[in-house]
Amino acid sequence: MNRSNIWVHLGIAMVLVTLAAVLGQIDRWRDGLRPATSETRDLVRPAAKPTAVTRSAADSEPEVLVRFKSGVTAAQIEKYTAKFNDRIEDSLESVRGLTSIDDLDNASPETVAAQYVAMSDIVEYAHPNYQIAADIPEFRPVDDRNAEPGVASPNDPHFAEQWGLNNEGQNGGKKRADIDALKAWATTQGSDEVVVAVLDTGVDYTHSDLVNNMWVRPDSIAAYSDPQLGTFNDRYGFNAQDNLADPMDDNGHGTHCAGIIGAEGDNEIGIAGINFDVQIMPLKFLGRGGFGSTKDAIEAINYAIDRKQKGVNVRIISASWGSTQRSRALEDAIRAAGENGILFVAAAGNSSTDNDKRPHFPSNYDLPNVISVASLDNSDVLSSFSNFGAKTVHVAAPGRNIVSTWLKDSYREASGTSMATPHVAGIAALVIASEPDITVEKLRERIIKSVDNIDLLNGRVVSAGRINAAKALVR
Repeated sequence: MNRSNIWVHLGIAMVLVTLAAVLGQIDRWRDGLRPATSETRDLVRPAAKPTAVTRSAADSEPEVLVRFKSGVTAAQIEKYTAKFNDRIEDSLESVRGLTSIDDLDNASPETVAAQYVAMSDIVEYAHPNYQIAADIPEFRPVDDRNAEPGVASPNDPHFAEQWGLNNEGQNGGKKRADIDALKAWATTQGSDEVVVAVLDTGVDYTHSDLVNNMWVRPDSIAAYSDPQLGTFNDRYGFNAQDNLADPMDDNGHGTHCAGIIGAEGDNEIGIAGINFDVQIMPLKFLGRGGFGSTKDAIEAINYAIDRKQKGVNVRIISASWGSTQRSRALEDAIRAAGENGILFVAAAGNSSTDNDKRPHFPSNYDLPNVISVASLDNSDVLSSFSNFGAKTVHVAAPGRNIVSTWLKDSYREASGTSMATPHVAGIAALVIASEPDITVEKLRERIIKSVDNIDLLNGRVVSAGRINAAKALVR
């Protein structure tokens, strides 16, 4: 073979290798967005290595989160960021000194974080802005079965399928393996004075089963204003992913979680939420594919704290997502929420792993306002996909084959600790409706102690039990 032919063949080989790499990347991208199928959703999957969110200098997403020590002035921070040719994207007001920084040199997030960590005299910590993902399950459409409700049941057409609220042994389940909702409703069906924030993919606030229970910013509360990001007409909540006022759901996950907490009950439509009356505040930080960033989650929590301080009765944040990457910045933001009287309910995760040995965040943050939630099936058995932890997962809740609201006035069934989490958030809202002045610490303690003990949960969750709404309402 002559020299010119060698170069021709070498060129062809390089083109083929490049094409294979591109096609492989496209397949991986598609797999990342594809929901689990019925054949794969319960299998143990190795967790993906946490990745840092990387954007170009023209984009607004910051690469690193830096917390400067107390006493460091804004002018000093400006000076040091300018020295590194960085830009202050936002100062997160709920945590003193916490700043998101955008690098303008296209350096790796790890490199940028290391530059700030090295300044230990003025920096408390710095780390990349890690990616966060909701563990999106398969959502199956719900047929109009219109099963006959019980005598004491609400008249919502799908209530008979909501075994988590009232388990009569339907679909092969175990009778009374539920949260005892009917008994709880004899005490309270919720209150429109209680605001529950759903920190997720947003919420379809036009859904006919949710619209009357959606939070709407009252005229007496000024529009949300952030010194760096601007002012937002936050009529229905906040979209931290796109820095917009509109938190409309374009995925479905957040809408499903919202319905469990507060779909309007006894209205002859769809399902009954744990709270017939409540206010759902959408906090969108996850996009259409279920992906978001640590900074966006913090910005959404920052928003909830701001609204609470301005007079909105935000008492609970429901968080059905997670990562194996620990973020000190996210931990500080959740701590700040607790200091402002907000309970943070977090999914334990869907990897069938022990969180005591392999931490999952935010559910593993050891904070006095965090409750970590595992998933049960309709026979009081820990779901095959559910994470657990004798020291780090606090309670278990119904999470398998849960019927709830979906986009465009529809309803779907799904499984995951994502579905178990809003069951706990919903019970917390009932307790607050009954005892408006209860502290976040007492509320957390009440929920953890008010469980039905299940032998199979001994050594699996802290409380060794399934949540019980009726017991939680007993003072």
